[in-house]
Amino acid sequence: MRDLLEKKLGRFEELEQLLVDPDVLTHSSRLAAVAREHGSLNRLASKYRHFKELIDEINGTREMAEGPDAELRELAAAELPQLVEDREKLWNDLLELTLGGEDANRSRCIMEIRAGTGGDEAALFARDLYEMYKHHAATKRWKIEILDHHATELGGFKEISLGIQGEGVYRELQYESGGHRVQRVPQTETQGRIHTSAATVAVMPEPEDVEIDLKPDDYRLDKFSASGPGGQHVNRTESAVRLTHLETGIVVQCQDEKSQHKNLAKAIRVLKTRLYEARRQEEIQRRSEQRKSLVGSGDRSQRIRTYNFPENRLTDHRIGLTLYKLDQILAGNMQVVTDALIDYDRQQLRDAFGTDV
Repeated sequence: MRDLLEKKLGRFEELEQLLVDPDVLTHSSRLAAVAREHGSLNRLASKYRHFKELIDEINGTREMAEGPDAELRELAAAELPQLVEDREKLWNDLLELTLGGEDANRSRCIMEIRAGTGGDEAALFARDLYEMYKHHAATKRWKIEILDHHATELGGFKEISLGIQGEGVYRELQYESGGHRVQRVPQTETQGRIHTSAATVAVMPEPEDVEIDLKPDDYRLDKFSASGPGGQHVNRTESAVRLTHLETGIVVQCQDEKSQHKNLAKAIRVLKTRLYEARRQEEIQRRSEQRKSLVGSGDRSQRIRTYNFPENRLTDHRIGLTLYKLDQILAGNMQVVTDALIDYDRQQLRDAFGTDV
């Protein structure tokens, strides 16, 4: 925990230096990215600085309480309980700010929803998940934009990529990563049989431009005509783009915009996010024992939740949560689910680090 806080403070101090660097000041886009990252770390770094100062003050007061001067001993003994109480409160604040890992305070993330087993029904379920997150984002006043999508003829999604921006967005949505399973009677089912299908959700923190150095030489750019369901051409110009990262083989494509330039900008955002996520997952693997019991580990292969339509039931398997209000949750009223997941992760974090002050 202290290592994470030191790392964050170090990055904050590095950004402070960049904000007065002439090379940064002359590039408005880089300055904006640095200022944005600096702002996102400001609260955590300021509290941790105060925490370190408080630790030093407590140590000094304890030395005074054990010193030869009786008057100073009495003064120190009177001050010490309040200092310790302030330290405990500040430590709890720091735990709260780091809840969800070192990317907890990101205000931007990319969400990818993909249909899994189940054919057209899985694609329709992916559409339902998109609608649920879209309505939830509206209640939180988050900004949401479609970066890319591949629709089916029945109105479902084979996959859809979203950019979501707002206060606390990654802290909350990171718990959605994993396998989602639906049990319901499809509209095309004449015998009334319940079918099971699945979709996967990946939520990745979107890095700042200065965090991932991506040059045109690092990827291959392919241009092609955008197409819709069934291969139907949306337009005949080569506005769609596909990026292939040469080192990792990661492939990203975007075709939602009519402008090739806008599609390229979106594709670069997604590619940077996936590269950052790959690096982040490597770090998570190195700390796997620490994170094993935490719900926010982001394991996409894990089945995290079941949506049972006949029973109007949602079950989150990670924390044993069952709610009989699936219709309300799918309508975007999912705060009760995200709050339960955050509370569970908070308790796990306190159990792991609560005494490390």
